[in-house]
Amino acid sequence: MEHIRLTQEEIDALLKRVEANALDKGDYEIIKSMTEAIMTLAQALDNKAASIKRLLTMLFGPKTEKKDNVLKKNEPEKTDENSKETEPKKKDKKPPKTKPEKKKKGHGKIPASKYTEADQKFISHEKFKPKDSCPLCFTGKLYPMKKSGIAIYLKGQPPINATIYNLEKLRCNLCGKVFTAAAPEGITGKHYDETAKAMMAVLKYGYGFPWYRLEKLQESLGIPLPASTQWEKIESQADLIYPAFEELKRQAAQGEVLHNDDTTMKILDLIQENKTRDKDERTGIFTSGIISLLEEGKRIAIFYTGRNHAGENIASLYEMRDGEKDPPIQMCDSLSRNMSSEFKIILCHCITHARRGFIDVISSFPDECRHVIETLAEVYHVDAQAKEQNMTADQRLAFHQVHSGSQMNALRSWLDTQIKDKLVEPNSGLGNAITYMIKHWHELTQFLRVPGAPLDNNICEQCLKRFILHRKNSMFYKTEHGAYIGDMFMSIIHTCSLMKVNAFNYLVALQKYSARVFKNPSQWMPWNYETAATLAAQSA
Repeated sequence: MEHIRLTQEEIDALLKRVEANALDKGDYEIIKSMTEAIMTLAQALDNKAASIKRLLTMLFGPKTEKKDNVLKKNEPEKTDENSKETEPKKKDKKPPKTKPEKKKKGHGKIPASKYTEADQKFISHEKFKPKDSCPLCFTGKLYPMKKSGIAIYLKGQPPINATIYNLEKLRCNLCGKVFTAAAPEGITGKHYDETAKAMMAVLKYGYGFPWYRLEKLQESLGIPLPASTQWEKIESQADLIYPAFEELKRQAAQGEVLHNDDTTMKILDLIQENKTRDKDERTGIFTSGIISLLEEGKRIAIFYTGRNHAGENIASLYEMRDGEKDPPIQMCDSLSRNMSSEFKIILCHCITHARRGFIDVISSFPDECRHVIETLAEVYHVDAQAKEQNMTADQRLAFHQVHSGSQMNALRSWLDTQIKDKLVEPNSGLGNAITYMIKHWHELTQFLRVPGAPLDNNICEQCLKRFILHRKNSMFYKTEHGAYIGDMFMSIIHTCSLMKVNAFNYLVALQKYSARVFKNPSQWMPWNYETAATLAAQSA
């Protein structure tokens, strides 16, 4: 575009010629240049607004992207009474929406059944016992009821508590021999049992509690626990349980669906090493999150931290996969670093990631973005119905083909029309969002062709939030060894969370029966360890 400079007098003269419909020979080029400049500025403004929105999301966390909340902010203004609104087109083969039942208002109290780890104490009646005569009618007898009364008593204590055993010493007044009482279970000096170590791990790697913060908390509560001691006990715990982590990775490699994504991280030793690395060598440091979905509803979370990207980390997982198994479904976004070409897979891309491109520019293109968001909402409604009805993978595929196929075909036609008929500027924010969907259409719509193919990568993004919480509070790892231990505990704790298993109890059992875990780690997974622990306790 040729750069044209105009003075205010020249602009006023041009406007007068336009008003008089008497343009000069060079006016066309001036008007064309002005139009192009306005279009460029408008695109730059839209792109800048989207960039600022993404920046705010990075700084302050994402706000909800639910359809109702997104579209409510961009509702079109109401038309006049005389104006006629066009009725929306009826969509074919749309599954009937079941009217949700109104939830009964609760009393806000947590039932006693939720306190699964609370100590249970039975209190007998202070006056009567079973088979006593009734004090009212004097003829009947009292019998115990199946459901007892409930009273819940909660008390506070430090996360890591301590007991001091004052061992009595007796000294002979003649020979001087001293006899000291034996400590319980052979405790000598300062002893940290399995529960103390497990609690440190859960607080640190499960809920982002930094060493120094726990140190200050414990000190203020009168039970000192230095940060250096915490690390020593975590490291010693890792030495006892790492076979379970390696077995988790082996089983995760056998998954039918694998979700993966990554985020940045800091390892101080690697940052120091970057100063001596060549310019063409990789200096980035990442944490990859991988969620593996297996048969029987098993879910495994695996974390990797280091210089490798998510695609390289998932490739190392594929190396442990049984060669006779069918290629897995891999769900990720379209970044090349999330994929590996070394192994055969069925690649899926995240619809939520594609949808986010329209959410970023909805304020500039409300009608177009509304159309896309509402269409995808119908697809998610179909998927929700499939889950509610507990459909198999093949049934879900057929259900989507019937109820979502026409929706997605119509959306693809609409996307193509926007570009081919030049209804949208290709370089605008909306144009980029449309181009992205068209380019990755096959991977975005695998759920219409492949049984079990997911719609999005949300489960993996949620998994990375556990790591991001740790990064936000602890900021970095010091060494690659420390990063490996962090990955181990985060993988175990988040897998327990996915499987609705108490991570604290699981870590205690792994330590307590470490020798058995080393011999047969497959029997000590979160979903079957209780059986193995029971057998081990009986044979002890």
